[in-house]
Amino acid sequence: MTHRPAFNAQRALDLAARTFDIEARALLGLKSRQGDAFVRCVQAMLECRGRVVVMGMGKSGHVGRKIAATLASTGTPALFVHAGEASHGDLGMVTSADIVLAISNSGESDELTAIVPAIKRLGVALVAMTGRADSALAQHADIVLSSAVEEEACPLNLAPTASTTAQMALGDALAVALLDARGFKEEDFARSHPGGTLGRKLLMHVGDLMRSGDAVPRVGPDAAFTDMLREMTAKGLGFTAVVTGERVTGIFTDGDLRRLIERGSDLRSLHARDVMSRHPKVVREDALAVEAADLMERHRITSLLVVDADAALVGALNSNDLMRAKVI
Repeated sequence: MTHRPAFNAQRALDLAARTFDIEARALLGLKSRQGDAFVRCVQAMLECRGRVVVMGMGKSGHVGRKIAATLASTGTPALFVHAGEASHGDLGMVTSADIVLAISNSGESDELTAIVPAIKRLGVALVAMTGRADSALAQHADIVLSSAVEEEACPLNLAPTASTTAQMALGDALAVALLDARGFKEEDFARSHPGGTLGRKLLMHVGDLMRSGDAVPRVGPDAAFTDMLREMTAKGLGFTAVVTGERVTGIFTDGDLRRLIERGSDLRSLHARDVMSRHPKVVREDALAVEAADLMERHRITSLLVVDADAALVGALNSNDLMRAKVI
């Protein structure tokens, strides 16, 4: 059993700092090595009628999975195929309309080089992301992206560290260039991330969140003041809509009530039409929830009445509903 030396806290910090320095230099070194090959790769992926099939082994394979996921979530159809499994049937996932991105720091991975002839027979464009321009993989590739690094962060210069960081960054650079070239927007990103925060903000509609039916406080314009208060209390939203038929005539809120009390008004003699605020802010049920949030913020209000395409009252929404849905 190998003797383990005593733990040295300062050495651990020094090695961490050295790792950051080496990997930072590796990333900066990528800039000077990207040129025509990078541009041709982006163009080829833009023009690809199929998918970007990412392949790799070992640590490069792990990086490849992440690159494929990043491409797919930013508008470039992509999938990862394990190079070792490709020669045992998974190569059938690759079609003539695809483009293959093969990742190998050495460029000599047996599993990758073994399937290169089959990829070439399919007539598929092969992009090699490698640290060696003279490698077997690079020699057979149509496009070579250099991910070379001067040294690994590993003190033994063995474990893939700086090299995998460089591969990851180069994959991110491809994804960013591609999403920009495609005109990829926030709305597109949200569609591929419907369960995320951005998806909730950009895809959720008012109709998905609003209170509806009996949960919506409403009274007629002739309702007595006490009946109006009773409706507000029962529904617990801090306001009530005033409607004529199904059309919104006005709104009465807790704030309106406070102002009446401060003025010393004789509340018992009042009716809804006497105290309601006319022309309240409304939002369509098919509007995006983020639009409702913007409307509330712009007018410094916490509640909105929801109407349908015919301007009939169909629901109510307040800031708590938006917060629960994590829209705000």
